[in-house]
Amino acid sequence: METTQGRPARLRVGVIGPGRVGSVLGRALGRAGHKVVAASAVSEASKERVATRLPTARILEPAQVAEASDLVLLTVPDDDLAGTAEGLAATGTDLRGKILVHASGAHGHGVLAPATIAGALPLALHPAMAFTGRDEDLDRLANCCFGVTAPEQLRPIAEALVVEMGAEPVWIPEDRRTLYHAALAGGANHLVTLVADSASLLSAAGVPDPGRLLAPLLGASLDNALRLGIHGLSGPVLRGDAGTVAGHIEQLRENAPESVVSYVELARLTADLAINAGMLRPEDAERLLDVLRR
Repeated sequence: METTQGRPARLRVGVIGPGRVGSVLGRALGRAGHKVVAASAVSEASKERVATRLPTARILEPAQVAEASDLVLLTVPDDDLAGTAEGLAATGTDLRGKILVHASGAHGHGVLAPATIAGALPLALHPAMAFTGRDEDLDRLANCCFGVTAPEQLRPIAEALVVEMGAEPVWIPEDRRTLYHAALAGGANHLVTLVADSASLLSAAGVPDPGRLLAPLLGASLDNALRLGIHGLSGPVLRGDAGTVAGHIEQLRENAPESVVSYVELARLTADLAINAGMLRPEDAERLLDVLRR
């Protein structure tokens, strides 16, 4: 692909799967100077999304989208990626030299193998952010990173496209892609679960506005964790307060038994990390772990 001063040449972009992610990435590429020419949309919601967010795109069948485009955003659900790539190749569509991009965090470029064999240039560009389907998603791209995985010779193209969308590329080797995604899903998804569970427990404790109480504490904890790692830890596990932890577990058993297992397992993991970092004294750790075992 020809470039100008390190930037990818202007491309005709197609979107197969114009959902929350695909429509935003299409808009971001359009804002960078490329032209979204086609999209595949079946549901009325998808067609409406194309009309409002990708107004220059014609609605076509997937094979026709690929034929009309230089770069195809294959933004379908993770489990549909391999089948969609295989389907494109099976139609006999000329994929030679076409850039085929998916945005799944769980997969590298290998999932696009059927299309790659047919001549497509496979890129895995995963935006590490939560998409709401609202207009602010586009602006948030400028503050996020993309997990980038591609054949080595395509790495400059992949990273340049991410930079053009206003984001920062982070290289992820193909064989580490699932581990990368597990880390993100565990951090982001489980964080929501933990906060929701904490807010529910506070409501049960009589707190009228749990969010107001939690916001400063959780904001500081997140900042500490991002800057300091486990050394940003505070609280009863770090102090080895076995009695306090035992009291927590007793109250959870009485009032929220569904939360006991997660509390105990996370306390164990927290203790292990603190011990390995030399932050928890052996004698304190022994008492604490004994409580958690019981």
